[in-house]
Amino acid sequence: MIALCLALGLVQARLPLTEFTLAWTHSVEKVRWEEDYRVTAAGLELTAARVQGSGAGMEPPAGAELRTGWWHYRPALPPLPALRLTLSSYSAGYQLCAAGGCRALADLLGGEGVVELTPCARE
Repeated sequence: MIALCLALGLVQARLPLTEFTLAWTHSVEKVRWEEDYRVTAAGLELTAARVQGSGAGMEPPAGAELRTGWWHYRPALPPLPALRLTLSSYSAGYQLCAAGGCRALADLLGGEGVVELTPCARE
């Protein structure tokens, strides 16, 4: 079964997820950003994204649609083998959302530094 693996230094977690949303608040503009991913053997597929505003390098791409205060768009990227994010007490941090709830990545892994999200190797 495919799953999502998280690693922060020596701390590792395996989550039985095939889809998740990565969410955060932009550190300058203070607006929420969300990206939807599918976990596959080929990598992490970014299937949709949305942002609650624009400015400071957050301009919605061509073709984005404004719906209920959010710019929605579908990025055209190949599957990513890994996603690396920096967890820091100087910013609001990332949330991992799945099954109707969200949890701070820092709480899941208990620390700061660079966290790597990857599809787990099949067991």
